[in-house]
Amino acid sequence: MAEGQRSTDTGGTSRRSALKAAVAGAGALTATVAGATAARADGPGRGAPTFVLVHGSGSNSFYWQPLQRELGLRGHRAVAVDLPGHGLGAYLPESYQVPQDLERLRTEPSPISQVTLADFAAHVTGVVRRARRSGPVVLVGTSLGGATLNAVANQVPDLIAHLVYASAFCPTRHPSVLHLVMTPEGAGSAMFRIPPVPTPPELGVSRVNWRSGDPAFFAAVKDSLAADRTDAEVRALLNILEPDETAAVGASEDARGLPQQWGRVPRTFVRYTRDRTIPLPLQDLMIREADATTPGNPFRVRSLPAPHAGPRDPALLADELDLVARLVR
Repeated sequence: MAEGQRSTDTGGTSRRSALKAAVAGAGALTATVAGATAARADGPGRGAPTFVLVHGSGSNSFYWQPLQRELGLRGHRAVAVDLPGHGLGAYLPESYQVPQDLERLRTEPSPISQVTLADFAAHVTGVVRRARRSGPVVLVGTSLGGATLNAVANQVPDLIAHLVYASAFCPTRHPSVLHLVMTPEGAGSAMFRIPPVPTPPELGVSRVNWRSGDPAFFAAVKDSLAADRTDAEVRALLNILEPDETAAVGASEDARGLPQQWGRVPRTFVRYTRDRTIPLPLQDLMIREADATTPGNPFRVRSLPAPHAGPRDPALLADELDLVARLVR
């Protein structure tokens, strides 16, 4: 398949340090404000679905705003969540503000260090339970948000009509995101070029200084997340990102989808063919391993010509979600 073609497919220490930036920033994408648009549903088991949107690492609900607006204009309900410790609940270190104290930034504690994958899952499960009262729920995640999708589907598979992984991590055979990015398929990830703030392990956070004025840092972020955007667009992106992410969710917590729970839910993987953070070989590895875990319920696979930040035109991903909506009605 040629790059850019949308289709249906059948289908050391330095690196660990770099992963800390990846976990904090790999999921850092474009935008999203939480909210919902009205649409009629005929009951909890049928009717128009609600899309529950889960952001990635170092991000927040604002990531989804362009897509949420597009879905709303098409008559869909869409709710974007802020995971615990994100959005208006985020902690911005004093040393991160201007003027920055870069030395203090290396050691300043953050309460997000206490947040776990179970906290993420509990929060999203609560949203899913409420949304389910109005009809089917389609749970959508991107980047590190895929780990939360797995955890929620392990807990409440019967409340989810469909899972959509938009170039999102989906561990099944590998226990964690860290294990996935350390595979040969993940070795080419541009995320390793984004330098983290060198915090001590006991701090429990992955921290990235998105306000760095280093031109090399800017170039690395643009290459990893949004190579198709202008410099002005990338600067706007950097200003919605959050510096801290809990280290445990990506690096140590078991995020595998379990065959008897997660494996029962129909699912779609939207491959981003120009993603340099989760390279295409790694996306395809996750698809193969998931399909081998539940051969009776393989991924429905789609492809979009997009970088890690997602399609520049939100209508492209909205088109894919339109198709999913038809499947679950």
